[in-house]
Amino acid sequence: MRNSKKKPDTTPLPDQDAMGSEDDYAPGASQGDGQSGDPAFASSGDAATSSGSPEATTETTGRGEPDLASERDRYLRLAAEYDNYRKRSARERQDAGARAQGELVRQLVEALDDVARFAHIDPETTDSKTIVQGVDMVEKKLLKALGNAGLEIINPVGETFDPALHEAVATEPTSAKEDDHVVSRVYQPGYVFKSQLLRPARVVVKQWNG
Repeated sequence: MRNSKKKPDTTPLPDQDAMGSEDDYAPGASQGDGQSGDPAFASSGDAATSSGSPEATTETTGRGEPDLASERDRYLRLAAEYDNYRKRSARERQDAGARAQGELVRQLVEALDDVARFAHIDPETTDSKTIVQGVDMVEKKLLKALGNAGLEIINPVGETFDPALHEAVATEPTSAKEDDHVVSRVYQPGYVFKSQLLRPARVVVKQWNG
């Protein structure tokens, strides 16, 4: 029986340069991912890193800041314009009120002059008839001036009692049913100024008892 000897394995070992040095196999070293040396992969990684960098965020924020600043300036201008309008309107209302009051006072000045003249007359040399006529003239001037300003007198004799304009201070009986709640006398006239009740008329009202 012939003894057969196994032939030694003659497969060539890989070249040390092709396998790489020992440092290539150290922990943490990139190994055989097929991408570490790819230029396209490297550039895409750099782009991803730069897109999330603080410099890129700052640039985006910088582009939005001018719009925010302009809106703030616009708001401040509008607020200032409204404040000026409000102050101007208030000043115009005050001026209009002052002019109206001045016109009323101007009309009352003449009646005030008449009152001053009658307040300094000599009663020993002036008869009572002259005084009465003078007081009547002053009253007419005052009523005319106040009437021009918008004053109305409430003197409701013979009118139906109106609680919105009249104040009943007393009642008196009546035998006629149609006279029930009719004003018979006025103790004190009332006044309305431009639709505003200054004082109700104080009156006596008729009352029918049936």
